[in-house]
Amino acid sequence: MPLLLLIKSLGWILAHAPEPLLRALSATLGTLLHVGFPRRRRLLRSNLSHAFPELSVAAREHIARESCRRLVETGMLSLASPYLSATRLRQMLRAGPGLEDMLRDRRDRPHPTILVSAHLAYWEAQTWMAVLTELPLGDFGVIYRPLDHPGLDDFVRRTRERFGMRLLSRKAGFAEAARILRNNGCVGILFDQNAGMQGALTTLFGRVCSTTELPGILAEKFGAEVRVITTHRLDFWRVELRIAPVSHDGSAAGVVFALNRWLEETLSHDAGLRDSWLWSHDRWRHQDRPSARFRLESRRDLLALEQRARGWTELPRKTRLFVRLPNWLGDVVMVLPLLQALRAGRPDMELTLIGKGPFRDVCELGGLAFEHYLPLPPRGAGYWQHFRTLAQRCPDTYLLFTQSIRGDVEAWLTACPQRFGLVRPGHPRPLLTHGYRRPSGTDPRMQHQLDEWIELVRHFGLEAPIDRRPSTSPAPGGAPRVGLICGSENHPAKRWPATHWSALIQRFPDVSFVLFGTPADRAITDTVTAACPGARVENLAGRTTLRDFGERLRTCTVLVSNDTGGMHLANALGVPVIALFGPTNPVRTAPVFSSVVDILQPPGCPPTGGGSLSDLLPETVAAAVQRHLSPSRSGV
Repeated sequence: MPLLLLIKSLGWILAHAPEPLLRALSATLGTLLHVGFPRRRRLLRSNLSHAFPELSVAAREHIARESCRRLVETGMLSLASPYLSATRLRQMLRAGPGLEDMLRDRRDRPHPTILVSAHLAYWEAQTWMAVLTELPLGDFGVIYRPLDHPGLDDFVRRTRERFGMRLLSRKAGFAEAARILRNNGCVGILFDQNAGMQGALTTLFGRVCSTTELPGILAEKFGAEVRVITTHRLDFWRVELRIAPVSHDGSAAGVVFALNRWLEETLSHDAGLRDSWLWSHDRWRHQDRPSARFRLESRRDLLALEQRARGWTELPRKTRLFVRLPNWLGDVVMVLPLLQALRAGRPDMELTLIGKGPFRDVCELGGLAFEHYLPLPPRGAGYWQHFRTLAQRCPDTYLLFTQSIRGDVEAWLTACPQRFGLVRPGHPRPLLTHGYRRPSGTDPRMQHQLDEWIELVRHFGLEAPIDRRPSTSPAPGGAPRVGLICGSENHPAKRWPATHWSALIQRFPDVSFVLFGTPADRAITDTVTAACPGARVENLAGRTTLRDFGERLRTCTVLVSNDTGGMHLANALGVPVIALFGPTNPVRTAPVFSSVVDILQPPGCPPTGGGSLSDLLPETVAAAVQRHLSPSRSGV
C-alpha cells in the first residue's frame, strides 16, 4: 500500500474511532515506546538525568513514561487532524491566557511578531488557532521542514493551512518570512530543535547544545516582538493554547539566550509541560561526534557571550566523561597532563575518575581538578554489580587507559554510549564502541607511552596543548636531603642492588637520606639501612600513604630511583630525579614532566634497555647526585 494512502487511511480511522479506545491504545503504545526501545530509553534517562539530577530515579522514569505516552497521543492527533471538523476541534481546544490579547494587539497596532514554540505535546494545535477566535490572524506563516515524500508533503501542507496559516518551507529560504515581518505579519518558528553544525553553541539546562539563531536574527533585523505559544494538555486530545511575551535585550544573541532560559524555567516549574516535552529527541547530541568529542566546535559559538550574560565564572560541567585510570602508579602520573588538556579542550565536561582508591591522592597531588573519584570496589560478588549501578549516572563518554578485558567489561556495564580506547595489534576490544588503532609498521619500543596516549585523545578530537609543567616548584634551599627508592614492586630485575645503595649513601657522610617504598620493599630498605647506621638515614618504606609519600618527596633535593611509579610522582611534583634504567626501556617509560631528569643506564646498555642494573656502578650514580647538591659539597 502506498505510503500516502496508508497515512490517510490511518488518519481517517483514528478520527472516527471511539475516544476511550484511542486513550487506551495511546497509553499502551506509549508504554511500549518507553520500555521496548533500549536506545530511546537510554536517551530519555540521560537527558532527564542531566536536566534534573536532583530528582529521584523513579521521578525521572515517570517523566520519561509520560513523555512517551504524550508523544503517541500527539502523533495520533496529527494523523487524525485532517479529518476533524472545526466543530470538533473547538470541543478539543481552549483559548488560554494571552491568545486573544496578542491578536487584538496586532489588530489595533500592526507590528511584526515572531511566535515561537517548543516540542510540547500537541504542538501542531497552534495551526488551529483561528477556530478559537473571531479576531483576524492577519498575515501568518509558520516555518516548517518539508517532508521528503512530495505527495505526503503536499497533503500535510494543505491540511495544516486550512484555517488561515501558511506553511513556509525551510528549503525555499526565508524570503517569504522576511516579507511577512516587513509587512507587520506574524511568523511561527519551532526553536528548541538540535540545529546541528548550522546552529550556534549555547546551553540548555547548563549543557552545551546547538541552537537555531533564526528567531533572534529575525527579531533584531525587523524589530519584531517575540512571544511564545505553549500547548497545555488538559486531558486526552484536550489542549489549551497560551501565549506570553518573552523579555529580551533586542539583540539576536539575547533572544536566543532568553528563549533557552524560558524553556529551562518552564520545564523546571511546570510539571504538565515537563511531562509533555519531547525528552527523547537528540537535543544535546551535536557535540558528541567521536572524531571531535574532546573539543567544542560549531559554525557559531555564543558560549563566551552567554557565560558573561549569565554571570558564570566558567561553563557548567554537564557533559559526563568517565575515565578509567591505569592500574599502575607511574601510568596514572603519566596521564595527568592528558586529563588536564581534556578539561581545557572541553570546559563543559564533568570529569569522573575510576581507579584504585589511593590514586585519588596522586591526582590531587598532581594538581588535577576533577568532580568525582570512584574507587574500584573489592573483587568479589558485588564487583560487576557496582559498575552496573553506575549506569544510573548516565555517563556520556568513557575513556579507558587500561588494556584489559576487565576494564572493557566495566565500561560496557555502565551502558555508556561512547567507550573509547587504544586497540593494539592482536588485541581486539569488541566492547569498545570506538577504538584508536596505531598506524601499522610503528615500533612501540621507540615511542613513549604518553605519546601513544596523546595520539589516542587526538584521534577523538583533542586540540588543547599538553602541558608538561610539574604541579609544584622544587623544594626551597637548605640542608640537602636525598630521597631513595630502592625497590620495585612489580619487577625485581628493575632493582639496583642493595650493596650499591649502601655504597652510594656512604659516599655522602654529611647528607641526610630518606628511603621510600611499599611494604614489599621493606626487605631491601632494611638491608640498606643496616649497612648505613646513623640518624641521617630514615627508612619510611611501608610507613607512608601515597599522600604522605608525595608530601615527603617535595622536601627532597633530589630523588634517586629505580624505574617505579614513585619516580614518576616525584617528576610530576617538580623534584629533580635520577632515574636508574637497566632492563626496562626509558624511551617508552621515562618521566614525562619538564622538571629535571637524569637517565642513567649501565655501560653498553641499548637506549631501549636490556642491561643489568648491577653493572651500573655506585660512583656513576654518586657523580649525578653530586651535581644536584650545593657547591660546598663538592667532594665525593
